[in-house]
Amino acid sequence: MLAVTASSKPFEIKVRQLTTGPATHFFGYIGHVGNVPWSGDGRYILAMRTTMLDHLPGADDPAEIILIDTQKGDAITLVDETRAWNPQQGTMFYWNPHASDTQFFFNDRDRETGRVFTVLYDIVKRERIREYRVEGTAVANSGVAQKGGHFYAINYARMARLRKVTGYAGAPDTTEGVAHPKNDGVFKIGIENGKKTLLVSFHRLAEVLRATEKYTNVPALFINHTLANRENDRVFFFARGGWDGHEGPKVNQGFVMRPDGSELIAIKDHIGGHPEWDAGHRMIGRIDDKQAIYDIDRQEMVGQLGNPDIFPNPEGDVALSPDGEWFVNGFKNRKAKSTYYVVYRRSDGASVRSPGVNIGNLASGDFRQDPSPCWNRSNNQILVPAIAEDGKSRQLFVLTIDSEPDSR
Repeated sequence: MLAVTASSKPFEIKVRQLTTGPATHFFGYIGHVGNVPWSGDGRYILAMRTTMLDHLPGADDPAEIILIDTQKGDAITLVDETRAWNPQQGTMFYWNPHASDTQFFFNDRDRETGRVFTVLYDIVKRERIREYRVEGTAVANSGVAQKGGHFYAINYARMARLRKVTGYAGAPDTTEGVAHPKNDGVFKIGIENGKKTLLVSFHRLAEVLRATEKYTNVPALFINHTLANRENDRVFFFARGGWDGHEGPKVNQGFVMRPDGSELIAIKDHIGGHPEWDAGHRMIGRIDDKQAIYDIDRQEMVGQLGNPDIFPNPEGDVALSPDGEWFVNGFKNRKAKSTYYVVYRRSDGASVRSPGVNIGNLASGDFRQDPSPCWNRSNNQILVPAIAEDGKSRQLFVLTIDSEPDSR
């Protein structure tokens, strides 16, 4: 527990282990772009449970989907299972913005065909109320629009082939052998009507990359995830290629477009790490040694949070609280075998670095333990993964911000 003293409004961070072994519990990806593990009413925390983490999961390696009831002593209820997940991103959990008390999304794959798809689950009915499938491809949710209405979807079989830790191993990839397919890329899927629209193809992205004159030879491309902004009028993503030893130059190009696929722009500056949307058309990420605020429209850095002393690794996993007032950056210290979280209050620049949470020897590799901080809806707790106190299993921990440490 550490407290900031440089501000007139001190606060502390307290760390509590939420789940216990022997099974591993985790949420999955970073809690940026409105991806909150807590249900809309704050009662349930969505998570996964597995005893298998010795190889990248395939179709025969299901993981359990659970709800943690914060009103009943963190009791766990098993509700479903998924066969489309990986240790780094989980199964791309998102609560449905239009029914966040009761409905959430996750990815799965068909047991017979191996095809990947997305599920909408209702916790009151205790059943899947809809499945979203795109014929002929392994497309599934890669990011729900923050105000709801639709989600973006990408090909997880292609990702498993071009960067294995981000995809679903063993899923059939109909784009294999095609470097820049015209019928695959970023899709938009309507939540209510299920309408599927290809917004931008890999073929189009390759054309734009060549036009930047950075690349004469564009390798086979993939996309890791899609980031919808708070206003639902922009979506950001990285087009990547040449990873995992594949041939061709390494590509890591940021793009932004409107939700209908128009006004596609290749960002001229690289925003490092996993950028987060600020208000409007501004993003937060790394530029040089700064935790930079970058204006997408102007394509320039317009400010920064803190300084390099506060944020020693601005390329860490970052997330902005739902109210936009708090920011967290999680980064690893390999020598200490720990992850640290810097919590920053934007109103006065006060910051606290958490005690280190144990990641053991999982700082890198296919099964690495990323910082992956995720805010709650009350802007005062952050869900994080770490090695349990017993040093054996991976578990979920909660960082709680105490804004009145001197009042007791």
